[in-house]
Amino acid sequence: MDQEAKAQLRKGLLEYCILLAVGNGKAYASDIIEALKVADLIIVEGTLYPLLTRMKNNSLLEYSWQESPSGPPRKYYALTPQGKALKQRLDKTWDDLIASVSLLRR
Repeated sequence: MDQEAKAQLRKGLLEYCILLAVGNGKAYASDIIEALKVADLIIVEGTLYPLLTRMKNNSLLEYSWQESPSGPPRKYYALTPQGKALKQRLDKTWDDLIASVSLLRR
């Protein structure tokens, strides 16, 4: 049950984590995967790409093509104004949630 609960929590947080990973500027898909991996949130491309597409379709992300020195052009993602606004709201929600759970854990 512990692994299932952990998986459900992570699934619910993935969109927010992607906003955080892209929030510092343009990011290539492998950069996003690496940022999540460093945070111990392992995600595979088969999970990431549908999320990126959905977030783009919801006007949270935009992308641009940039030439790559080692192959074909790469798609770099960035937050849209709506994505930045959602990230700010989720930052506040996250801080409030952490404070609430911390009170209950005492």
